Amino acid sequence: MAIRVLLVDDSVVVRNLLRSIFEKDDAFEIMGEAANGLEAVAQVRRERPGLIAMDLEMPLMGGVDAIEEIMSFCPVPILVVTDHANAQHAYAAVAHGAIDVMAKSGLSESGGKVFLARARLVASIPVITHIKSLRRPAPKPATAFALPPRASNSSRPGAVFGVVSSTGGPQALCRLLSQLPVNFNCPILISQHVIPGFAAGMAKWLATESSLPIKLAEQGEPIEPGQVYLSPSEAHLSAASGDKIDLLAVREGDTYRPSCNVLLESMATVFGKRSVGIILTGMGSDGAKGLACIKAAGGTTLAQDAASSVIYGMNRVAIEDGAVQRVLPLDEIAAAMVQLACVAERS
Repeated sequence: MAIRVLLVDDSVVVRNLLRSIFEKDDAFEIMGEAANGLEAVAQVRRERPGLIAMDLEMPLMGGVDAIEEIMSFCPVPILVVTDHANAQHAYAAVAHGAIDVMAKSGLSESGGKVFLARARLVASIPVITHIKSLRRPAPKPATAFALPPRASNSSRPGAVFGVVSSTGGPQALCRLLSQLPVNFNCPILISQHVIPGFAAGMAKWLATESSLPIKLAEQGEPIEPGQVYLSPSEAHLSAASGDKIDLLAVREGDTYRPSCNVLLESMATVFGKRSVGIILTGMGSDGAKGLACIKAAGGTTLAQDAASSVIYGMNRVAIEDGAVQRVLPLDEIAAAMVQLACVAERS
């Protein structure tokens, strides 16, 4: 049975482009179009589509509000299709229940094959109701995580954390970072698969959801305690000697951008047993090899469990390869990170 798709965009040109792409694949059937969020909500109530391709900036009701409404009464897999300028709002939409984000500028790449593959994946993911009043559970209070004071004679953090993720990662990262206390004193390096032009917006969005300072990583800057570094989408984030950030050029043919393996392998080389590698939800196998390198170097490796993952893919491969020492639900990873930080500080 074909996946019934609702197209939501105030631009007729964009809706026609989306229609022409979906009509190339017999797996999809266009069941309707909407020019704003109000029309989209009404159509979802009547027709119950199997997938929504949703813009964000629209009259009467924007995409974020429409997604919040739809996910509260009739959850549907939603793929946000928007411009780079809306990157921060795009990840706010993800927090409200959308599955993934695609750029309008990339719709025509490879004749739409990349977009169709992403749409098929999104449509296959089970979604749950997001009760509006409960959609963002309060983070655990910082007082629940008692961190020891830093040693006055030490300028280097005892542990360095590398967190990697793909599909479902923005939601997982948001929840994880929001549960860490403001005095978490170890650096966190993040490699999240993201389309070009959207990483800066993701960093800004994550910064509004966490008490920790979060920024897009810059070439050559020092890796500081308590700072969260997010990889740009146009380069691979890695650690270099001297506890510095090294952004490596993306080469033609690189499947994952940015690469999770590049980050974790560099951490194993530079930080050795001080490394803590954490692999979250995601499609594919990126990160499994890097996690194995951290384990071999004497570091610590964690993985998100299947039940709390949007896609049990990257983490499943790492677990099955024997690269993971502890498998935890998403909501237990922050506490484990604090415990590891405490042990590292005392050692």
